[in-house]
Amino acid sequence: MSYESIRLEKGMYRESGKNFSQVLEALDPSEAYQGTALEGTDAFQRQLKRFGIRVRGAGSDRVEKFFSTFESAVLFPEFISRIVRQGIDERNILPSIVATVTNIDAMDYRSIYSDAKTTDRELRFVSEGAAIPETVIRSKENLISLRKRGRMLVASYEALRFQKLDMFSVMLRQIGSYIQQMQIADAVDVLESGDGNSNSAPTYRLGSDPISGTPGNLGYEQLVEFWTLFHPYELNTILVTPAMMATILKLPEMQNPAAGLNFQGTGKIGTPLGAELICSNAVPDGNIFGLDRRYALEMVQAGDVCVEYDKLIDRQLDRAAITTICGFSKIYDAATNILEV
Repeated sequence: MSYESIRLEKGMYRESGKNFSQVLEALDPSEAYQGTALEGTDAFQRQLKRFGIRVRGAGSDRVEKFFSTFESAVLFPEFISRIVRQGIDERNILPSIVATVTNIDAMDYRSIYSDAKTTDRELRFVSEGAAIPETVIRSKENLISLRKRGRMLVASYEALRFQKLDMFSVMLRQIGSYIQQMQIADAVDVLESGDGNSNSAPTYRLGSDPISGTPGNLGYEQLVEFWTLFHPYELNTILVTPAMMATILKLPEMQNPAAGLNFQGTGKIGTPLGAELICSNAVPDGNIFGLDRRYALEMVQAGDVCVEYDKLIDRQLDRAAITTICGFSKIYDAATNILEV
């Protein structure tokens, strides 16, 4: 089937277990375009070409171009969803703190855990005929809380019809950025307080054993002591506020030429401990969140970015909700520790 002969309709947004792009790909596989001028495009991009809709650059079309025909209007919700997703993905720190992403088709989710003691994790010598040590995996007692996060897009068609799609995309990416910030706040809350299964992160304070020093005076020695608390895990990610990041960057150990050249040349910030230093306003003031991102957190998603397609197609904007549904689960409790400075 040629991409130009596909019949577009609202029902394509209601296919169970598939989003609009996946439905299009099933009807118009991208593999069929290898070696042609359309190689490298996906099914949605080919539909934009079909209706002559340019969505970016100085020559981008106006919003009203989507509503030239009913079929081209069907593409509009997917366009919004994709641009919002771009906003979510821009400078998104979640991939740096999440060990795995689980996609589900329900509102309820019960994760699993392994609560092995240190002796149970050791690969001890097993004599002939003796029992092999067990690693028991169980379902968590409480369900993981999934939260619906989003923004309401409120605009009249008359207000936007003559606006360039490139400019409209800037507004949509900002909505995605707002959603991303809310998701990060949810992730930080679960890292600190747990996911409802009695697995909040241990909190250590300066000047209280096993951390030396005095409250309010963070030094390299205290970071090293904090680092030792993670064994057998490793401290590979540090999550802090902008103010705490400045404090860490001002440590004498961060002033060596190698660290400075790396920061100035690549923009990537290292730490004396070799962990990735990530800045977020979602972290409580005065706290340092340390984690082994390989084992700390699971992200649970119920679908992708959801757009009220009926309203966007039939009413040409007006009011339409743009939402995501996701939650977070702690995997291994000992993979996250908090230092209160």
